[in-house]
Amino acid sequence: MLLYDSVGPNPRTVRVYMAERGIDIPRQEVDLRGGENRREPYLSKVPFGQLPALELDDGTVISEITAICEYLDETRPGPRLFGDTAEQRAVTRMWTRRLDLNIVEPMANGFRFSRGLKFFQNRIRVIPQAADDLKLVAQEWLTRLDKMIAGRPWIAGERFSFVDIFLYCFLDFGAGVGQPLNPENRNIQAWFAKMAARPSVKA
Repeated sequence: MLLYDSVGPNPRTVRVYMAERGIDIPRQEVDLRGGENRREPYLSKVPFGQLPALELDDGTVISEITAICEYLDETRPGPRLFGDTAEQRAVTRMWTRRLDLNIVEPMANGFRFSRGLKFFQNRIRVIPQAADDLKLVAQEWLTRLDKMIAGRPWIAGERFSFVDIFLYCFLDFGAGVGQPLNPENRNIQAWFAKMAARPSVKA
């Protein structure tokens, strides 16, 4: 297998997941800033130009971070971060979907349409007038999430999971691009500090 790696919260999510699981896969760096992912030969492997991407031994390429991590979860030995039972996996997928739709994507597009505008304006359709509202959507949902996780150690409940890695990588990215955590969300703040201290994150 080969992992096509680069900068940004998406590749970082996969790297932290792999570090957490102790998975080592050969990596090839792709110059996202230079647009290497938007031209051949990369586009022949990943038509949408997404990063990261995992190329399997038979040539199959998986390019969504949740799909990459879930594939590794199912094919590598060790404690699974999506869950060992159908119920646990369903809960992990449920929370991943909730956070992706309501926090991660609004936050990411809020960045792309404002601070990241010059970089993205010739790569994707950008909507600058939507940036502030998208950032606000993410913050409002984080406040809702803060109340939901009161009294439990991890986002999805008692079990540390892929969801924690996923959200942490994007919130850490957001904090560096003008979307800091709200200090009033004390449960999120405590969870974030606990995540930051994990060896996989430091690695």
